[in-house]
Amino acid sequence: MKGQQFVLTALVSIMVFSAHAHTDGLIAYEGKPASEHTVAKNNALAKRLNFSDRVAFDRSAKGLIAEFDAATAALLRDDFTFLEEEIPDTVNPSLYRQALLNQTAMGLYKVTKGIYQVRGTDLSNMTLIRGKTGWILYDVLLTKEAAAQSLKFALAHLPEGRELPVSAMIYSHSHADHFGGARGILDLYPDIPIFGPVNISKEIVDENVLAGNAMSRRSVYQYGSALKASPKGIVDAALGKGLSKGNITYEKPTYILNTKNDLETILVDGIEMQFLNVPGAEAPSEMVTYIPHLKAIWTAEITYHGMHNVYTLRGAKVRDALAWSKYINQMLHLWGEEAEVLFAAHSSPIWGSKDIEKFLRLQRDNYGVLHNQTLRLLNSGVALQDIGELIDDTIPESIFESWHTNGYHGTYNHNARGIYNMYLGYFDMNPANLNPLTIADEAKKYVEYMGGSEPILARAKRDFAEGQYRFVATVLDKLVRLHPDNDEARHLLADSYEQLAYQSEGAGWRNVYLTGAQELRVGLMKDTLKTASQDVLLTMDMGAIFDFLAVRVDSRLAAKEGRLTLNLINRDDGSKYFVELSNGNLSNIKLDKLTDADATLSISKVAFFQLLNKQKSMKELMVAGHAEITGDPRVLGRILSSLVSFDEFFPIVPLPIP
Repeated sequence: MKGQQFVLTALVSIMVFSAHAHTDGLIAYEGKPASEHTVAKNNALAKRLNFSDRVAFDRSAKGLIAEFDAATAALLRDDFTFLEEEIPDTVNPSLYRQALLNQTAMGLYKVTKGIYQVRGTDLSNMTLIRGKTGWILYDVLLTKEAAAQSLKFALAHLPEGRELPVSAMIYSHSHADHFGGARGILDLYPDIPIFGPVNISKEIVDENVLAGNAMSRRSVYQYGSALKASPKGIVDAALGKGLSKGNITYEKPTYILNTKNDLETILVDGIEMQFLNVPGAEAPSEMVTYIPHLKAIWTAEITYHGMHNVYTLRGAKVRDALAWSKYINQMLHLWGEEAEVLFAAHSSPIWGSKDIEKFLRLQRDNYGVLHNQTLRLLNSGVALQDIGELIDDTIPESIFESWHTNGYHGTYNHNARGIYNMYLGYFDMNPANLNPLTIADEAKKYVEYMGGSEPILARAKRDFAEGQYRFVATVLDKLVRLHPDNDEARHLLADSYEQLAYQSEGAGWRNVYLTGAQELRVGLMKDTLKTASQDVLLTMDMGAIFDFLAVRVDSRLAAKEGRLTLNLINRDDGSKYFVELSNGNLSNIKLDKLTDADATLSISKVAFFQLLNKQKSMKELMVAGHAEITGDPRVLGRILSSLVSFDEFFPIVPLPIP
């Protein structure tokens, strides 16, 4: 499918990465000042933090070869030049320190002999490793534009091998900020080998498609895509400063790693590399690498200078914190003693075996403590609603004092609740929580029990004045859902979210609160979502496509059609599927040979997308020779007639009445 261009707007609109989606058309809303309670809370935290520890800043600056020129610096969407050493009252001091640290990434850096990184053009780093014949690129950023410009900048400033071509490309894992720039490299070097972890193409699609519409909408909140960069808006992306502008692309690997063994050693452009399979932790498909002759560990995204998401707020499946801890332990014992440098897809490197071992040990123990203490608490009867609060008391001071274990991307609070959910599910066994009322009906009864809008609002004002923002938010959410025209309650709810944002250490929490506040005040934006690229969607097999179509089936409409069956032959590879609509459900199975069916459709994937997208009719495709149908020609149309279209902009908070 290389080079095919196709926009699959009718099939699915999804986010395919656990990163951010930003827009250039931002709402010009300026937030309110921090309250005295927020100032006091942030100041109290600041007193506990060791700001004299500047080691991470020294590491970030080490090895700088060239600062960005204007064209390269312009790749990022947001302008964070407002960041200064003085911490504003409207930002959690720990998060602000992380924002300052990420702001220092600004050019081409030498990691060690033969390894260089471009840091600061995107959420992730582009790494260049000197091979025998050229440069091996490790992770190629989010967009093809960022990848192409970053490579151009690197080749113009490298102290060695500027004339060498790119000889290979490696994807560390299945998140788009690590493969999305593929075509920016392949357009220049089209025939290079591509290496990727086992199941990467499958996991790129599987992790996001079925719940893609909901995940896309939720991502706007988690990543603050409708917020301005400012002391009262978005200040950081936790893993880096932000996202590049451009198009996400993808090309399948030509060599899949770790298909036979979890530890595989191969030569990539003459360089020996050891690839360790680490799936199911930070990503469902991921591997880390050791380069023996350089004594260098590449940790992909298993480590960065902060704690990652075990549960990600946008809604991906919960990750395995215990496996995560064990993978880091495996790296520590395999390579920790002899390694001289550790570098990764985000943040700056760590140099020296002692510092590497200390870093890995703290990272390992952080995820281990998080997992084990969550299990201890839940086995002691602590409920889901409480476990996020209590987990903070279990974190040893040695971990708290280490900046690189702090909850900038994932927080202890929501990660603990995610782990609880992974083991025990959403229900805490309290009978009152087994079958609660719907959100709307519950809101109605809350307001009724509390005496109506006026006494609720009066009490909420008093609690707000005392800094009780969490409960004010809980109660006013009920009131505003019942009475969305109550502007006074709406704006007080927004004010509560805003103060909670200013207190949040986690970038995602800050963005969720601020986006909620913004939508309460001015409504939502309808240009903030970013669809998956055609490259990614074209990796889906026909079975996966019909799995997604099944999610769009309205069972009430489908049930009226009775039982319908369809044989489908994919002309691209000859694969055969039996598709059945019955009992309001759409199922499919891949078969070796065709079976009896109401109709048989032979079609290519691109032609099928054109049909779904209503770009071409079945008659047009058949006349052009791109499709053929035998049997009842109405079957496919009857199946598709039961599909619904998703609202990409469904409300999350009660929106203002126009």
